[in-house]
Amino acid sequence: MSNKVGLAVFISGGGTNLQSIIDCCADGSIPAEVRLVVSNKSNAFGLERAKKAGINTFVFVRKQFPDEKTADNHLLAMMEKHKVELIALAGYLKMIPPALLERYHGRIVNIHPGLLPQYGGKGMYGLNVHRAVIEAREKETGVTIHQVDEIYDHGKVLAEERVPVFPEDTPEELAVRVLKVEHRLYPQVLKEISEKIIKERQ
Repeated sequence: MSNKVGLAVFISGGGTNLQSIIDCCADGSIPAEVRLVVSNKSNAFGLERAKKAGINTFVFVRKQFPDEKTADNHLLAMMEKHKVELIALAGYLKMIPPALLERYHGRIVNIHPGLLPQYGGKGMYGLNVHRAVIEAREKETGVTIHQVDEIYDHGKVLAEERVPVFPEDTPEELAVRVLKVEHRLYPQVLKEISEKIIKERQ
């Protein structure tokens, strides 16, 4: 049995952060293995990335279940089946069910392409964040990694790195600069959490 931490990554889109996590697990810089990739969208390109890396995938659409409890129990069962110890949200646009929050208390983390709390909350994702930052004429934005709780973009901040905003920036240009930091910072934080989990096991 691998000593590595069992990791599940939740996505809704292209999965560039997922790719950087897969790569860092593969080269050993994160002492974890991605055992499951969960998406709320069956056409998310991140699912293709997972399949290419030989990782199990699961499309979780709550309304396909008779009720929320059944849906939540099914999701929990999937986590148990794949021996998941840590959950990383990487562009996942749905709320995490309370049952999962309870089961993985303090072990669900999210990456946000802006500084919290001012650029967080419902609807604040992707280019929406960068657009809001530019419209507010901010001099800097950033990347925030935080623990997940029952409120969007809330929870204890684990890491934050600031990124400059230039006067001529478009949301797309700013997104590229922020994403570079995301791809570096998220694996660092996941490495630290994974090391902590391995220590707690001993």
